[in-house]
Amino acid sequence: MSGMASLSRRSALAAGASFAILPGRARAAEWDARQFHNQPEDSHQHRFLVDAWTAVREQTGGRLNVTVHARNGDVPGSDPGALAMLQSGELEFFSLMGGILGLAVPAAEIQGLPFAFANPEQAYAAADGPLGAYIGEECAARGIHRFQRGLLQNGFRHICMSAKPIQTADDLAGVRMRVPDGQMFRDLFTALDAVPVTVNIRELYGSLRDGRVDGQENPLVVTKVNRLFEVTRYLSMTGHMWSGFNELANLKFWQRLPADVQDTVTRNIEMQVTRQRTYTDQVNRDLESSLVQRGMVRNVADAGSFRRKLGSGFYAHWKGVVGQRAWALLEDQVGRVG
Repeated sequence: MSGMASLSRRSALAAGASFAILPGRARAAEWDARQFHNQPEDSHQHRFLVDAWTAVREQTGGRLNVTVHARNGDVPGSDPGALAMLQSGELEFFSLMGGILGLAVPAAEIQGLPFAFANPEQAYAAADGPLGAYIGEECAARGIHRFQRGLLQNGFRHICMSAKPIQTADDLAGVRMRVPDGQMFRDLFTALDAVPVTVNIRELYGSLRDGRVDGQENPLVVTKVNRLFEVTRYLSMTGHMWSGFNELANLKFWQRLPADVQDTVTRNIEMQVTRQRTYTDQVNRDLESSLVQRGMVRNVADAGSFRRKLGSGFYAHWKGVVGQRAWALLEDQVGRVG
């Protein structure tokens, strides 16, 4: 058990941590651990992770006690910093999208390949099937355990702009587009002649408000929960990438847990992921109209113009990055890409 993982309840609360509210322990915890995620407490991740770890604590008789920390516990470096902590053993559990996981596990980038998935069900089938298993093997080689049926839904990414709508890919020329700290995001918007600007999610609202970026791209649920509709006006439905959050564990910590505890964790993660996917899918659908009611101006962009501008070069490059095996497994699921 790491030193940081054994923070006292008092010191963690002083640091602003977000805890699951749990019943009294049947026995002293044998393992204290932390779960990070990068969204606020009222997000489409937090409640389901809290429910999972509450059930684990109850069903293990208090032996495994995991606290859930929104916004990655405000650690420096946001997602990349938390990923480094996970690999080093400072952090036990973390949910992270493939585009950032790709900093350590290049094959995971394939989860966000532009226009690869037609609907969420295709993404789930790939994540829960052979492609997900292969990404799990690549994670294990880098000290990370990936839960095979542990991919939480985030959704298709759409563009929100302050000053103008995006009708076609040409409208992105010169736009300062906020992107997460992942190389595929930067490459995508560079190929579309935008200027990608890396800003972590905690700083995104202020960056849009103060004009440091012109727009942002995220699933609608992220736009809503982070109140980004207050600092953007135009909602352009581009669906250019799909993203989800892989539930991960530090491999050494995971391997120290006995089989019965591992089984309990896996069962509850899978149960809550199923609930979370259903919930988030519905929220994303509802937000297409409710964000308009909040004052945003919605249009459907010409996705074909994006594909034409990307051309074959973008996909050939990324096939080399993620590797032949990952690419073949993806195409087995969705058909030819690129």
